[in-house]
Amino acid sequence: MNRMLRRRARPWVIGLVAVGLVVAAAGMYWFQPWKLWVDETVQEDLNVAVAPQSPSAPTQPSPDPEGTTVPPTPSGPQTLATGTLISHEHETSGTVRILRAADGTLVLRLEDLDTSNGPDLHVWVTDAPVKPGKDGWSVFDDGAYVSAGKLKGNKGSQNYALPADFDLSRYSSVSIWCARFSVSFGAAELAKTPA
Repeated sequence: MNRMLRRRARPWVIGLVAVGLVVAAAGMYWFQPWKLWVDETVQEDLNVAVAPQSPSAPTQPSPDPEGTTVPPTPSGPQTLATGTLISHEHETSGTVRILRAADGTLVLRLEDLDTSNGPDLHVWVTDAPVKPGKDGWSVFDDGAYVSAGKLKGNKGSQNYALPADFDLSRYSSVSIWCARFSVSFGAAELAKTPA
């Protein structure tokens, strides 16, 4: 009698263990908890975002036709907007700059970024206001946003190309956005630089 009960219980126990393993595997895939302990540091030089200066471009001041000295045209990037990251879902710090490179391309630069790693993180430029605390966690997908791409690393300084038709006047903030859970890890309000 006991042997029969054991035989009937085995398929039920095996089924329960199989379901438990599937649920555990799905949870590991979805939450990726190991990323909380694994940092990805990316250090990109700013000159990655700068167009190289042509050999014929002047590097020294040159006289204009009237004999006065004209300073050389800067070959480095022009800062269009800046911001300081604040924490949302995860402790986040660093600064954001939007730059126009010498060739006219637009670049979003994260400098000294320090945040948690996580699944499916992106860098978004949005029209949402930056709110401190939990009020700011989920506002960035409510309106317009442009994705600059997947976050390259949760630490370091990184460059992200913005689309050629990007219109900075339409956007006011940058968010490190977790697409998996629709939450901001941290965000910065953009202050436009006077022209």
